[in-house]
Amino acid sequence: MIRIDNLPEIFVKAMPVLRTLEDAGFEAYFVGGSVRDVLLHRHVHDVDITTSAYPEEVKELFDKSIDTGIKHGTVTVLYGGESYEITTFRTESGYQDFRRPDHVTFVQNLDEDLKRRDFTINALAMDMHGDIVDLFNGIEDLKNHIIRAVGNPEKRFHEDALRMMRAVRFMSQLEFKLEEKTEQAIKDNHELLKKISVERIREEFVKMGLGPFSRQAFQIFLDTQLSEDVPDFAGKKDLLQVYPQLKFSPTMETSLWAVIIILLKVSNENISKFMRDWKNSNAMTEKVEQIIKMFDLIADHVPTDYELFEAGEDIIINTIDVADILGQPVSSEALVDRYLALPIKTPSELAVDGRFLIKRGMRPGAQLGRTILFSMRNVPFIHTIWHLFVMLGSILMYFSVLFYV
Repeated sequence: MIRIDNLPEIFVKAMPVLRTLEDAGFEAYFVGGSVRDVLLHRHVHDVDITTSAYPEEVKELFDKSIDTGIKHGTVTVLYGGESYEITTFRTESGYQDFRRPDHVTFVQNLDEDLKRRDFTINALAMDMHGDIVDLFNGIEDLKNHIIRAVGNPEKRFHEDALRMMRAVRFMSQLEFKLEEKTEQAIKDNHELLKKISVERIREEFVKMGLGPFSRQAFQIFLDTQLSEDVPDFAGKKDLLQVYPQLKFSPTMETSLWAVIIILLKVSNENISKFMRDWKNSNAMTEKVEQIIKMFDLIADHVPTDYELFEAGEDIIINTIDVADILGQPVSSEALVDRYLALPIKTPSELAVDGRFLIKRGMRPGAQLGRTILFSMRNVPFIHTIWHLFVMLGSILMYFSVLFYV
């Protein structure tokens, strides 16, 4: 049996929770991704705990708890300023929605609990002494960088079809490869993914897309035909086949969506619909639209100072990132330097605003709006009150001639 010494602080802080359960006569273990990640020497974000104690017994042992999923045996315990999900050993049966079990049975055996888990690398448990329980050779698969379903892969994917997306997501995050039978089971059952909510698919897709090895994982995403069962991807493998050949993997979600939209040749008019189909937020949609607008603009001509001002630093940096990913580098330093050299960065910094002009005799209306727009378009020149007075006469004369003569 493998024992891990010098556990990370996140485990040390949680030890009193395991000790409380064990002192009461129950078994308790750390389980799942946290055990996998500590074995891989990766950062552990949070820990999950599994126990032979029933939910009501867990609640009796701790002063503060929340019934987060008590029907399925999960109680969140608040201890030492942290929250811990504690789940009773269980077996599951009946998956009519291909996502959640219809029936959960609490058991007293850790082995039975580990059998229901998705992949061998996640079916690992660790006791409070750091001893690892490995029933399915998960440690060997970690060493060999293999993602293998626990037991029968067809059964695992029928229990929860989202596991197929999780498989390619782990490929991207860990630089692992799929075990042959597991990959074949995904190919044979990919259509089950249609049973899963878009929100859950998007979550896994984004994690896959932002992983350090997303290009390799994306190829499997295409080869297993998972891409045929997600919004707006069906029948577009030829367009998406470019993704595995990209120069870099995206590191920002906005860049990921922008790259996908560009590869799929989604028209500007349909970007919003595409993003809605994927259940993205309005804020994400708006930002991606701005990035693609800037990307198209840079491809067409050298941006003016006003266009850089209008875009803002964040959109400029995101656009440069997208161009780099697609192998269409732009003079990034020149663009950023030009933006940073602008005398102001936001409209609120303009010397010209509506209240200023109204106080000086200009009436509210269309001409006022055009004057402010003129000021913004000439932002390199109008950024102080002195510059304003120098140009205000010519501005007013310009609009008087244009609109009133």
